Amino acid sequence: MDGHTTLDDAIAAVLSHVSPLETEDVPLGRASGRVVAAAALARVDLPPFASSAMDGFAVRSVDTPGTLRVTARIAAGRPATVALGGGEAMAIATGGVVPEGADAVVPIENVREDADRVEVPAVEAGAHVRPRGGDVRAGDEVVRAGARLGPAQLGAVAAAGADRVTCARRPRAAVLATGTELRPAGAELAAGEIYDANGTLLAAALVTAGCDVDVIEPVADDEAAHREALTRALEGDVVVTSGGVSVGPHDLVRTIAAELGVEEVFWRVAVKPGKPVSFGVRGRTLLFGLPGNPVSTLVGFELFVRPAVRALQGERDPGPRWEDAVLDRAVRRDPRDQLVRARRTATGLEPLTGQESHMIVRAAEADALALVPHGDGELAAGSPVRYLRLG
Repeated sequence: MDGHTTLDDAIAAVLSHVSPLETEDVPLGRASGRVVAAAALARVDLPPFASSAMDGFAVRSVDTPGTLRVTARIAAGRPATVALGGGEAMAIATGGVVPEGADAVVPIENVREDADRVEVPAVEAGAHVRPRGGDVRAGDEVVRAGARLGPAQLGAVAAAGADRVTCARRPRAAVLATGTELRPAGAELAAGEIYDANGTLLAAALVTAGCDVDVIEPVADDEAAHREALTRALEGDVVVTSGGVSVGPHDLVRTIAAELGVEEVFWRVAVKPGKPVSFGVRGRTLLFGLPGNPVSTLVGFELFVRPAVRALQGERDPGPRWEDAVLDRAVRRDPRDQLVRARRTATGLEPLTGQESHMIVRAAEADALALVPHGDGELAAGSPVRYLRLG
């Protein structure tokens, strides 16, 4: 493994330096994608009353089967004002309050109705009735601490009556691409220049991870420019740079970061692509120095940055979130653990052609990163592997 930090050790080192951010109360309408820091509790029983699961007739089960007199019609939100008596039925809509005295509902398709009378089959007590508190009781946990709020979680919290949730605040992240050769997309390129893909890639990835993002204009290979940009970037919670972390004369990120008080935790990980990745801390600020090749940047983000950002927000399982699959075709192994760009198929993972770390357009076709453990020879088709989802 060339004496470099192993992949598992590097991930563990990153997460060991993360502590959750402070919390804040967030209105439910602005909480989508946020992570719950304190369990959201139900304000009411849910359902808050016994309700009908069907359009039909509320009855007493002891009166069935039989022909019953229809005494009222109950719509959702308009409960009956009197109790149900013996030999009686009340028409009821789905979601309507089951009247006092009734203990079952007969679906409308199972009855014969004639004017104010209805013929019903035999039903058991509790049939088609949603009991009060059958989903959750007042004071019970609706969403656990550490859960990210998606549509289902937000719907559950709203249904249980809460209008605010306690969440970790959003991490403040800065993105800094380095390299004299970088130009913004759309500009005319001179000889030796390339477009900055990494700044766009990293900013988008950080947003999907829940960050507020400050994209700093790419800096040239100049000490003063690096110092000014990194000073600004280090004011936040997370700094992600691309380029400038190898051993060339223009690789300045690690040197300038050290001058600014960043303590380097590791540099170089036994992984392909992305070996020269660095990670350091200044106080509670995390600094990730990712390589300049775009695919290396993508891989480094998914392995190290995304789990750290999730941990900052207090997620229970920050990751990386490996899933299991099999390879659709063989892959040549490497002395380092490899993250191979692949497409998920009905049978497993199909590795893409063009795995070089500069091939970002080829990587755009991938929806998975397959982990091929280090070794000799090939990993055969049908071999089990772990993978990370992309996108």
